[in-house]
Amino acid sequence: MFFRMIRGTFTKQLGKMLLIAFTIALGASLATAMINVMMDVGNKVNAELKTYGANITVSPKGASILSDLYGVEEGTGDDEFLSEEALPKLKTIFWSYNIVDFTPYLKGRVTLDESDVMLVGTWFDHHMETPSGESLDTGMREMKTWWDIEGEWLTDDDDDECMVGIGAAQKYGIAAGDTITVNKGGSSAEYTVKAVFDTGSDEDDYIYTTLKAAQELFGRQGLISSIEVSALTTPDNELSKRAAQDPQSLSAADWETWYCTAYVSAICYQIEEAIPDCSAKAIRQVADSEGAILEKIQLLMILITALALIGSALGIMNLVAASVMERSQEIGLLKAVGAHDIQVIGLVLTEIMLTAVLGGVLGYIAGMGLAQIIGMTVFSSSIAITPVSMPLVAVLVLCVALIGSIPAIRMLVKMNPTEVLHSN
Repeated sequence: MFFRMIRGTFTKQLGKMLLIAFTIALGASLATAMINVMMDVGNKVNAELKTYGANITVSPKGASILSDLYGVEEGTGDDEFLSEEALPKLKTIFWSYNIVDFTPYLKGRVTLDESDVMLVGTWFDHHMETPSGESLDTGMREMKTWWDIEGEWLTDDDDDECMVGIGAAQKYGIAAGDTITVNKGGSSAEYTVKAVFDTGSDEDDYIYTTLKAAQELFGRQGLISSIEVSALTTPDNELSKRAAQDPQSLSAADWETWYCTAYVSAICYQIEEAIPDCSAKAIRQVADSEGAILEKIQLLMILITALALIGSALGIMNLVAASVMERSQEIGLLKAVGAHDIQVIGLVLTEIMLTAVLGGVLGYIAGMGLAQIIGMTVFSSSIAITPVSMPLVAVLVLCVALIGSIPAIRMLVKMNPTEVLHSN
């Protein structure tokens, strides 16, 4: 009898039940998409921000102390250098696969037209084999993708060429194709200007050449001043902030959690373990912006999901209440022949839950497709489907269906069979 009445409801009120299922499917699809995007958005945002440069700087420990205390520029002291041979060690730390790019620098002042100019040697498109056997193409060209270049990027083989910042180019009347001569002590070097670049920062006054050319000019073979590292990181929280101040103050459990999470402070700590006598520091503007942007995006997605589910609940309230009103004579007859309120409520809830399951399944499938559309449109990559999203969406759908049924349940409880049957 019970299942026959449920079947009769779906037969007689098929249109209304489909509307309820559609309303639930809309909410479930948006919830599914937002939950999966929210779970994967951290990696996407980090990957997007990595196109705008490094978030970690590595310098000799002594130079870093002098810079902190007196503002002395890193890597300019006579003995404050790192070994170029230490660079592959960056890919030996616990979070090596999170280090997506890095490049070394050797900086020094040179004379150009009787004026001091900063000359920087670096990698541009360096290919290397890491100790783990991984092949890696790294260098400044991939880390400075926002630079406006007039001419062509250098390659690591262009030892007799350079790139000049737009500030220096305007000051000294330099254009791409010109030849310049720089002096350092008793040494000099002649470079052909391959490009003029515009960064909108102090680097516009710099001259860039290959690391090998700078080492030869400065007499610093095999040495570098600093390293810029671009790493995928987890946004900071209270634990990572405490660890950044003093890792030794953490309990054993907290220390293990921090060390095994890709916080920028944990990656810096591991870099310092791998490379002797270095100081690794987060570029706080970048690291802080990652966390702030991610928190705002996640909050926005939570609000969108909540509003979608509230909208679905309101729609279900109206539809279920209308369905109960249409069936008031049937429900009144059931109560008149002895059906208890709990039995009638169970009948209506069973019908709504079956409809919710149908709408939830369809909504979940549509939501996975919507998540991929969002991923490809916004991030140009697919969204990883999180297994936990399925039970989470199921719980949300059932809660929405129950909340949407509350007004109808109140109507059922208050319904007087005598009045209902007499009015009909």
